[in-house]
Amino acid sequence: MPVIQKFLDRAQISALERAEHSDPFAVLGPHLFKKGKKTGIVIRTLQPNAESVKIWYENGTSYEEMTKISKGGVFEHFFEGMKEAPDYYYEISLYEGTTYTIADPYSFGSTLSDYDLQLWGEGTHRRAYEWMGAHLMKIGEVSGTRFVVTAPAAKRVSVVGSFNEWDGRRHPMRKHHDQGLWEIFIPALAEGDSYKYEISVHGQDLPLLKADPYGFYSELRPRNASVVKNLDSYTWEDNEWMESRTKGFDEPMSIYEVHLGSWKKQGLDPSGFLSCRELADDLIPYVREMGYTHIELLPIAEHPYDPSWGYQITGYYAPTSRFGPPEDLKYFVDRCHQAGIGVILDWVPGHFAKDDHGLRLFDGSALYEHEDPRQGEQRDWGTLIFNFGRTEVQNFLISNAVYWCDKFHIDGLRVDAVASMLYLDYSREDGGWVPNKFGGRENIEAIEFLKRFNVVINEEFEGIVTMAEESTSWPMVSRPTYVGGLGFDYKWNMGWMNDTLKYMAIDPIFRKYHHNQLTFSMIYAFTENFLLPLSHDEVVHMKRSLISKMPGDDWQKFANLRLLYTYMYCHPGKKLLFMGSEIAQWGEWDNEKSIDWGLLNYDNHKGIQTLIKDLNKVYKEQKPLHQIDFDWSGFQWVDFSDADNGILAFIRRGKKDYDTLVCIFNFTPQVHYDYVIGVPKAGEYRTVFNSDSEFYGGSNFGNLNLVAEEGEFHNQPAKVNINIPPLAGVIIKSL
Repeated sequence: MPVIQKFLDRAQISALERAEHSDPFAVLGPHLFKKGKKTGIVIRTLQPNAESVKIWYENGTSYEEMTKISKGGVFEHFFEGMKEAPDYYYEISLYEGTTYTIADPYSFGSTLSDYDLQLWGEGTHRRAYEWMGAHLMKIGEVSGTRFVVTAPAAKRVSVVGSFNEWDGRRHPMRKHHDQGLWEIFIPALAEGDSYKYEISVHGQDLPLLKADPYGFYSELRPRNASVVKNLDSYTWEDNEWMESRTKGFDEPMSIYEVHLGSWKKQGLDPSGFLSCRELADDLIPYVREMGYTHIELLPIAEHPYDPSWGYQITGYYAPTSRFGPPEDLKYFVDRCHQAGIGVILDWVPGHFAKDDHGLRLFDGSALYEHEDPRQGEQRDWGTLIFNFGRTEVQNFLISNAVYWCDKFHIDGLRVDAVASMLYLDYSREDGGWVPNKFGGRENIEAIEFLKRFNVVINEEFEGIVTMAEESTSWPMVSRPTYVGGLGFDYKWNMGWMNDTLKYMAIDPIFRKYHHNQLTFSMIYAFTENFLLPLSHDEVVHMKRSLISKMPGDDWQKFANLRLLYTYMYCHPGKKLLFMGSEIAQWGEWDNEKSIDWGLLNYDNHKGIQTLIKDLNKVYKEQKPLHQIDFDWSGFQWVDFSDADNGILAFIRRGKKDYDTLVCIFNFTPQVHYDYVIGVPKAGEYRTVFNSDSEFYGGSNFGNLNLVAEEGEFHNQPAKVNINIPPLAGVIIKSL
């Protein structure tokens, strides 16, 4: 307990009344008083709206009336001769006649450990969320909420909310000067209470009003206060899944990408969101029936603007309240795991929203972003770029990645817009960016951050996968950091996606002139651990839906789409498909509308859905399609040169020598009879899959059983005569 040598002077009283005192804990609460021969304990409180304040002590049997020493509501009482402060609480009487009792926030010391403070100062804290933000706790017999926030440049930080009439004078915080942290324990503050931080900054009269960067829950937009939330009340039932989870390099990975706000809606209202609990009852059985192995959720952290799809975040630790409280998200993930479905989260560490209640100029300075707009502003998206060189940012983002995997049992993190993080000149004109210290365009701090992120996730958790949406030729994205890579497990194959969609949009008459767009992907297919994405980005902003991209009449459009999906499932790499594409939705994705489920009343659309379901089944059952995705030993060309006929054929191999599939594709409407294809061995073959099947809306042309004869062809020891259907993919396997 600090020793106060004198009573408060007018300057300190005035500073308390104006919420400008640099160290409120030095004068409020209990303090040992010594002045001449007088010793004792002085207790002070600031209660601006109180008519009178009593101090109750000795287990509530005795009280003393406090003296009001200022019009602004500073009260104090001196216990002469007392050597230690008693356990006490205040009885506060307001002018309108209301009386209530509270414990004194300024009677509690700091609860932060030296270890946490040290790691924070180093920028190496992996689980800062365990003590940053608002945490329900009990000190002695007093229950309340402890708040911690970083704001090193602030003059004063207060916790405000309806509990103190949003009055920044009432609960100014204690500052840990070396770390730039502010802390206070507020008794009686309970789960569900809303709050913000009121931050007084230098050179500005009005204080800032900020949501908690580490807040676990938020009010539903357009309101944006943080909400005190206990994250440890949910009981998980997914132990079996968690203990057996792996990265799945040699396992099937077929991902259903979902925007929770528009998979299904309540009625026609754009704000008619289903909760995560409601979605669990509908979405999870659907994904399981369709045969997907994972769900990937577009960003679900709190964001103010619906059309940002969650990519412009203000609350990185708060699951958006659009879909219910955090325990509803936990329930959803738990149910996914019990159904054998992994959950991947789209994570956005590259940039954040500019909204005033968020991270921008959080303490009046560029705490999270760069001060120079040439480094700190992402003009493409109207957002701000994290300053990855700051210890506060490293603690914030690394802990955030760990948080989602720890508290919500997330199985993977897909990192958004990695290219924008790697390059200082990303989407910038000459002169509009700042080179690194070596004069180059590489963002050294971001590179080190990404490496550390991957190292930490691998050290903290078993079986978590990380994926990079990286659209350039940056080397070794999915290679370990110890060999110079970025450390991701997978990289989105944007080159394959772009080339394939461009090719498929071409009229089949002219496809022979663009045949290399199909074959080029195999030149680099094994330089990374690739995932093949047909994501949300390909069906918005006038790009048209996948079915609408396809050329020809309706029959050809559906045939081309069936061919595209079959080709994707046969091509090396894990798979991802955005919701709505599995039913051939005609319209672009609209985040304000539900998927057009009524299309399933039509045979062609139902056929596409059945095709995806069967492709997932074949993909999981046939090991050559998933066991060796990242090495040439799992792939061999049969024929890549027949551009005139639009034919492409290759072999997929499993880990067993005998386990092979021959995949044959016809990218023209021309039917081919008795087309000769080289195969790995002579003997009987059966058709494992045919995208032209009548079950999918095709013409049902093809072969159920085939016999291959000895004789070298296409550099294979045997050959088979096969009827190849139009605009179709066929998979055959030896018996």
